[in-house]
Amino acid sequence: QLQLVESGGGLVQPGGSLRLSCTASKFMSDRYVIGWFRQAPGKEREGVSCISGSGGRTNYEDFVKGRFTISSDGAKSTVYLQMNNLKVEDTAVYYCAASTVDWGTIVAGPACGITDEYDYWGQGTQVTVSS
Repeated sequence: QLQLVESGGGLVQPGGSLRLSCTASKFMSDRYVIGWFRQAPGKEREGVSCISGSGGRTNYEDFVKGRFTISSDGAKSTVYLQMNNLKVEDTAVYYCAASTVDWGTIVAGPACGITDEYDYWGQGTQVTVSS
């Protein structure tokens, strides 16, 4: 059973930066796709960015392109989400998730697939962007 733990959320002013971390309980090979999702109050959970287990492939939703960067450290079994130029509308609970669906299927629709395609979820970390 794969377990995921997020950290790094907090309160930041508009234009600021945060780095989220997602640490897995075991090494994530290319068997997995790791995605970051977010859910704002009253809204559905939406994909943000995703990365293949080896770190060789990445994808982003349009609304974070140029601002967010996803990366991984295989030795630490950790995936990062560097978030720059944060906006008030980025406020949400951010979740890390892992899927065993192949990369091509994941990115065929929305940039990082849909929640039903992900089998494992972390507990979430709150990101609040406010002045």
